[in-house]
Formats: sequence, structure tokens, C-alpha cells
Amino acid sequence: MRFGLQAFWWCLVLVVAGPGLLGEASGAAGEPGVRHRIDVLVSAEPDAPIFQRLKGARGELSFTVHLSANSRESRFFGMLHPSFPDIVVPDAANRPLTQQTKLWVEEVCHQRRGLPKVTVTQLGGHFGEGEGRMEIFAINRHIGLLVPPDELTPGIKLDPGSDSFGVFYAFRAQTRSSRLNVDLKIYSIDCFLS
Repeated sequence: MRFGLQAFWWCLVLVVAGPGLLGEASGAAGEPGVRHRIDVLVSAEPDAPIFQRLKGARGELSFTVHLSANSRESRFFGMLHPSFPDIVVPDAANRPLTQQTKLWVEEVCHQRRGLPKVTVTQLGGHFGEGEGRMEIFAINRHIGLLVPPDELTPGIKLDPGSDSFGVFYAFRAQTRSSRLNVDLKIYSIDCFLS
């Protein structure tokens, strides 16, 4: 009887305190986590107007990226405004307009909870000078408004791949008339929770 009473109390202690002890153990240091990095690359389709009449011309582009990356350990929500002030239109259509550039990286390691949500919402700039200058202003379509002259279609999913930075998931925003592409590559960097 005495043994049964002691066993009962020990079971009661484990039932009451057990979840708390397990919770501390699951967040212990050394648990695998992840950080994300987002790179951007701008290119143009082979039939883009800039390749037809502006090869070798100089230009600039800037765009707005809406980013939401939330986890228990790290929260980021806001707009990024990258710009490329000195672009030269290449002679060959298979070459990008810009080099791949780091757009954003998480500083804090966090639990795996999916990819950040990232959307290009507008793209603007110009190529060339004088009478041959080509202005670019593309935005997303909005409910209740006319379709923009140069509509920006975000969220086109590309095939995953890998390069010197690691494995990535890629999404493209493409302009309908100017035929420009903004590719966002999302890398998952393995790390350990502190």
C-alpha cells in the first residue's frame, strides 16, 4: 500500500511538471534551426524592347519588395527598396542585366517554419538618353483599378536549384510590356539555436 501511494505521487509529479520539463528540453541549445537569405537578379526576356533598340545603353532600375519573415525567435515585416543605378544593356539576350545581389539576410537562427513571404510590388527606371529614352514603370494589378499599362506579375514559381551559395527556391516577378524579370532566390542556411 505504501509503495502504491509513493508511485501515485511520483506519477502525479511527472504529469504536472513533465510538460514544462519537456518544453525546456525542446528549446535547448544546439537544436538545429535555419536562417534565410534572399538574393535578387534582374534580367530581360529575349524579346524585350531594350534588346531591340537599346543594346549598350545605360540605365537604372529600382523596385519595391514586400517582405514578411516571422518566427518565434525573429520577426521582420516591411518594404525593401533595392536599386541598381548603373546598368548597361548587354549585347546578348542570354546575359542578365545585373549581377546576383544579396537583398536581405536573417541575423537570428530560428526554428524551421517555412519560407519568408516575399513579393515585388513595383518596378521603375529608365534606359537610354534623349529621344530614344525608354521609361519603365510597372505595378501589380489591384482590384477595382484599371489594368496598368505595364503590369507586374509577381509570384511566378521557378524550379528550385543550387549554386555556390547553396540550394534555393526561386520566384519571379515579370513585367508584361517591358519584358523584364526580377528573380528572388531564397536560401535556407542551416544553423543551431542558441
